[in-house]
Amino acid sequence: MERITIDPVTRLEGHGRIEIFLDEHGDVANTYFQIPELRGFERFCVGRPVEEMPVLTNRICGVCPEAHHIAAAKAADAVYRVTPPRAGRLLRELLYSAFYFTDHTTHFYALGGPDFIVGPEAPVAERSILGVVRRVGLEIGGRVIEARRNGHRVVEIIGGRGIHPATAVPGGMTRSITETERAEIEAIARWAIEFAQGSIALFNSVVLGDGAYRELLAGDAYTDRTYYMGLVDDQQRVNFYDGRVRVVAPDGTPFGTYAPAEYADWIAEHVEPWTYLKFPYLKKVGWKGFVDGPTSGVYVASPLARLNVADGMATPLAEAEFERFFATLAPEPSPSGRHGVVHNRLAAHWARLVELLYAAERMLELATDPEITSDDVRAIPTAVPTEGVGTVEAPRGTLTHHYWTDERGILTRVNLVVGTTNNYAPISMSVRRAAQHFIRAGTVVTDGLLNRVEMAFRSYDPCFGCATHSLPGQMPLEVTIRDAEGRVVDVLRQCC
Repeated sequence: MERITIDPVTRLEGHGRIEIFLDEHGDVANTYFQIPELRGFERFCVGRPVEEMPVLTNRICGVCPEAHHIAAAKAADAVYRVTPPRAGRLLRELLYSAFYFTDHTTHFYALGGPDFIVGPEAPVAERSILGVVRRVGLEIGGRVIEARRNGHRVVEIIGGRGIHPATAVPGGMTRSITETERAEIEAIARWAIEFAQGSIALFNSVVLGDGAYRELLAGDAYTDRTYYMGLVDDQQRVNFYDGRVRVVAPDGTPFGTYAPAEYADWIAEHVEPWTYLKFPYLKKVGWKGFVDGPTSGVYVASPLARLNVADGMATPLAEAEFERFFATLAPEPSPSGRHGVVHNRLAAHWARLVELLYAAERMLELATDPEITSDDVRAIPTAVPTEGVGTVEAPRGTLTHHYWTDERGILTRVNLVVGTTNNYAPISMSVRRAAQHFIRAGTVVTDGLLNRVEMAFRSYDPCFGCATHSLPGQMPLEVTIRDAEGRVVDVLRQCC
């Protein structure tokens, strides 16, 4: 059996490799999307004070520290059974909207963009942010840099730092913002709305205007029909910061909603021996393996999933894009009368831009709320700490922090179910489907063709720095002991 290895896979946070096995005819027999690292954050958080978690877990990586910062603060709120004042909640969501704007900009232009703006078959040296800039022009390239700078500036104002914010604590925030800071954020938000609209216009012309890409969007190479999950508000609209988790079936029929604290009643995790990452699935459906359809508990939590589960967006410009998205890609309504369901994973890039516009609009709404500069930003916890769950929508999917503490607030157990972990099974399925579509008997396997396989996981924007927490067997370990002269005295090994 022939083996093709893509190692490392590119344009993601963390490490991963794809193993493709061909049968005797040269067709793809199976694929494995392996995560060959273990971070172990859940374990070394045990023994720490729970109030440290917002600044400890946001060190997991530099890509989405804000997601862990806010999820940890919400979990700590629940541990102490304290509700932050409205101004504290508004500030958290404002910081979070700015983070979303920045993160989605990064993925569209730097990580996903090279595949469809430069082209999947372009020389590998050109499939980068520099290749994107050469294609779209220096002016747009400069605006991308400005967008990231502006987003980080808002995070810095509210969170105290441009990366790894530090102001969300149990009960709210450590500081308010001044009127001068509010005015600066408002100006950034107005600029961000124009930038998001320009990015959508670019997508319309460069991507939707390209017949080859539209063919990929309409085809089966990147399509799996699964369940979907995402946070929604009380009107069933997309919400990044708060709400209930809604699940819809592959045909778009609502399957149910649950409060974040009920996640363990809905989600279970399957373990395979060949990876350090677990495979979540819907308990109420069950694990049937790496297959799609209504009898398989595999679900997706991503920008595409959030649009599929929601009935709309909470801001007007994003709502118009939401309607156009489904009118274009799923014009037939679901059996329940809701909009259709988009199953093609490449559509996540368009969904991400709809959310980019929503994040910018929401920034403006929050920055102009009369209460945003209030000094009443924290309720001091007074209850004896016990157990709590905090959930937000990370850009890559539903993020849940679950903490257990003793009566002093010292952590005794930690569970993290992060965005990319939710998506591990569908990512693996997407990689296999793309490989089976593009690699067939007699096919000459080129770098461009393998990049088309990588595109299957890249549409999920995976981030594996925080996702790995399954430990099959023992960690491989080798310790070499040398004397003062550098000579090897002994080698101690622990096999894997």
